Amino acid sequence: MEILSQEQADQVGVKVYKQHNAITSGRYDFTACQLDILFMILSSLNEGQMTYTIRAKDIELLTGRSWNYQQLRNSTEDIGSRMFEIETETTYKQLWLFQSVEYLTGQGAFEVMISEPAKPLFFELKNNFTHFQLRSVLNCTSSYAKRLYMLACQWRVVGKFPKPIPIIELKQMLGLVDKKGMEKYTQIGQFKERVLDVAKKQINEETDISFDYELIKRGRSFKYIQIYVDTSKNKPKQLEIDFKKNIEYQKNLRTIMAYDISEEHAELILKDGYNKFVEFIEQVNIRARKGEINVENATAYIIGTYQKKGIIPKKK
Repeated sequence: MEILSQEQADQVGVKVYKQHNAITSGRYDFTACQLDILFMILSSLNEGQMTYTIRAKDIELLTGRSWNYQQLRNSTEDIGSRMFEIETETTYKQLWLFQSVEYLTGQGAFEVMISEPAKPLFFELKNNFTHFQLRSVLNCTSSYAKRLYMLACQWRVVGKFPKPIPIIELKQMLGLVDKKGMEKYTQIGQFKERVLDVAKKQINEETDISFDYELIKRGRSFKYIQIYVDTSKNKPKQLEIDFKKNIEYQKNLRTIMAYDISEEHAELILKDGYNKFVEFIEQVNIRARKGEINVENATAYIIGTYQKKGIIPKKK
């Protein structure tokens, strides 16, 4: 099993994202909403840029999930109190990802400033990274599924973790052990049902990989977990986030696709001009209200019009 280089991936149209493994395996406890905020920033990263504007509508457009203002505000407030831990053989580091969050009144948006110490985690990705599809991780609603998906992607080349890891270590990565060492789901059945099996179901249904695990006993108790990753199965093509195209392009593409238009046709329409498409829809609505035209099937009408213009090729 081989992993594609970025050049190979570009050639076949597969878009992958590089994330620093300190983010992947660092110990932190983020909710699903907080992870969506983090990934929205990752999808917009520009070298050297420290401040990013996130709009609630953009999150919904790209993820299919809607977070209300209070949920977003609670999430960013809570992120401020979440310490991010990175431990290596020689060091143990504590840091916070964001320096500040500023809400823009009446705009349904907020600005997030990345903290200076966290900058290398976002931008220094040359030698230490994980490949994963952002769309896949956003599709998972469970924060545990998101984390386990990213962890699994670290080892997608070899098909499994290099060796079983202690269950307590995995719980620490998932934020299931507090500062006092108290852990959640101490019963293995609870851990399986509420964390592992939920994550397995979502990863296998919503992402580009297949995930499985094996619990291993030491004595009478389960102490280790072996995680397996399968990328060989043919899964339905997902609507992927393309990191070579800006977020505005992708929002416009999804707006066009909302008219039940295929991604292939939406890209052709977008190439002709998004503003032209908006004006066309406005004119159709005006003429329909006046009774000048009768549009029973909006999708067919749009495609037919663009076929007449030569933008979308006619079926042979």
